[in-house]
Amino acid sequence: MPRADPRIADLVQAGKIRVALFLPQYTKHPVSGELRGLGTGFVAMEITRALAASLGVEVLLMEHPTPPKAVASLQSGACDVAFLGIEPSRAAEVDFSPPVVQFDYTYLVPARSPIYSTAGADRPGIRIVVVRNHASTLALGRIVKHAELVGVELPDSAFDLLRAGHADAFALPREQLLDYSNNLPGSRVLEDSYGVNLVAMAVAKGQAGRLAYINEFIEAAKASGLIQRAIDRGALRGFAVALPGKSH
Repeated sequence: MPRADPRIADLVQAGKIRVALFLPQYTKHPVSGELRGLGTGFVAMEITRALAASLGVEVLLMEHPTPPKAVASLQSGACDVAFLGIEPSRAAEVDFSPPVVQFDYTYLVPARSPIYSTAGADRPGIRIVVVRNHASTLALGRIVKHAELVGVELPDSAFDLLRAGHADAFALPREQLLDYSNNLPGSRVLEDSYGVNLVAMAVAKGQAGRLAYINEFIEAAKASGLIQRAIDRGALRGFAVALPGKSH
């Protein structure tokens, strides 16, 4: 794919690709402030850097607290790409590449919890803490019938509620919950799941040429093993390369 390709000429001219990250896709070094990718954010950094290298441009990481803030930055032109779970409610706001990676959603429960399955958590009186507007929450909202969903803005705030005993379960992608479980003795990440997240690269509406170029890049990255190597380097538990042609 030549650098002169008119579909991404604006990125080449700008000399950079601005990628939007949102919590919990990153963490910041307490002294330097340098961003480090976590989970999907690690994949996002690896794939965007590979794309940037192929174009001869640099990557600019842009941090946001929540998915809606990242989407808004795409829509305003403040950033160029983001990595988001493919959700019907988001399809009206951004356009998606083919899915890049996939992983499942489940619950973290505290020590001595009587909850042993995701279905067993959907009972009256059960409080499931969730992160507002995350794909894991959007998926859960479509299936929960009886439990109460307690929404907060940030993953750390959700974990604090669980740890303080103000929630019975914490819903999030498995890989992130496994990390949180290390900080709550006796807690368990459930073995089953309530859904699968298909993560894709997203661009603003009206950028058909850029999207077509990115689509080709993503499929080539799958075929070459680039995405699998990113998963391996990040030691991302529960992550897998999304199957070719797989959609939500």
